[in-house]
Amino acid sequence: MFTGIIETTGRVISMESEGTNIHLEVESDLAGELKVDQSLAHDGVCLTVVKCNKKTHIVTAVEETLKKTTLGGLKPGQHVNIERCMPANGRFDGHIVQGHVDQIGECISIEEKDGSWIMRFEYDNAGGNVTVEKGSICINGISLTCYDSTENAFSVAIIPYTYEHTTLKTLKVGDEVNMEFDVIGKYVKRMLADVQL
Repeated sequence: MFTGIIETTGRVISMESEGTNIHLEVESDLAGELKVDQSLAHDGVCLTVVKCNKKTHIVTAVEETLKKTTLGGLKPGQHVNIERCMPANGRFDGHIVQGHVDQIGECISIEEKDGSWIMRFEYDNAGGNVTVEKGSICINGISLTCYDSTENAFSVAIIPYTYEHTTLKTLKVGDEVNMEFDVIGKYVKRMLADVQL
């Protein structure tokens, strides 16, 4: 389990295909603290560390993960947001994030507002995912708060610290992002759907 508070960004060193899987080698300042078998979120996708040294670590993404996330489109040199799983005695500084991406969405606008940024995202709501005003959303692993929420779009306000310390500073209109919708909202929606049956 994660909280959506990004610890660092990592640079993709290589992507090696093996069957339908891809092995990602990532360089980061956290590499020396990692261990094999540890869960690590990469742009919001929970993956298991299979090899590591003082400078880099390797994780494997399977076909299902590559189909439902943006990881398959990464290229060497690109950066990803990284967060280690939350320890049992840790604090929730963000919100409950599982590292299970629900779908890919798209950035449809970016507006600078006197030192902060307003970003708007669109998604296909055919799968039943929803956002609520002032509810939580996870974009590329980052815990954010929705506003101006509609049936298939929402906006988020980005403070300078988040902008500078995550990959949001490189995001452009038209870019695809990983979206994990609020787990509490998903369960409430499912329960209400069952009641209506």
